[in-house]
Amino acid sequence: MRPRTLALFDHLDLLEWQFCQRVTRLSLYRPWRLILQAASRLGDWPVWVLLTLAQPWLQADGSWRLAQYAITALVATALYRLIKTRLCRERPFITYCGGIQCSEPARDRYSFPSGHTMHAVMFSILVAAHTPWLLPVVIPLALLIAFSRVGLGLHYVSDVVAGASIGCGFAMLSLFVAG
Repeated sequence: MRPRTLALFDHLDLLEWQFCQRVTRLSLYRPWRLILQAASRLGDWPVWVLLTLAQPWLQADGSWRLAQYAITALVATALYRLIKTRLCRERPFITYCGGIQCSEPARDRYSFPSGHTMHAVMFSILVAAHTPWLLPVVIPLALLIAFSRVGLGLHYVSDVVAGASIGCGFAMLSLFVAG
């Protein structure tokens, strides 16, 4: 790469670090931190498993949708883990020890991409296609989950954007394949 390109990436990295540092300061306020922690825990798996298991009761072809959602989630998780273990991007609170507050225990050492955000976006798109009446609940929750990952010091913004992109891609592929 040319020096100018490297300087651009260094500048973007600095901006991302500064943004993460500002956002994680919000978690110093206990009520906000508790909201972010609750959203993060919901995004671990409970809300998405319940949504998947509820498909037979939410729509006429729900048994097929249950299988579609489960298979999509399993394939997406496999790719996510492959990417995460190959790229090995340290979490912001590790890279900037002391500069970024971590307000929630990390499941592992690496941050890229955000699996919480991947699932939140993926299931939001599937819900939009099959049970759009749930969107007033699912969309705010998905946004809060994505924000919580940065706000708790566990991810960079680019991790969240990458997770959202992967989730969108898998949801669209799932909808295409399922017809």
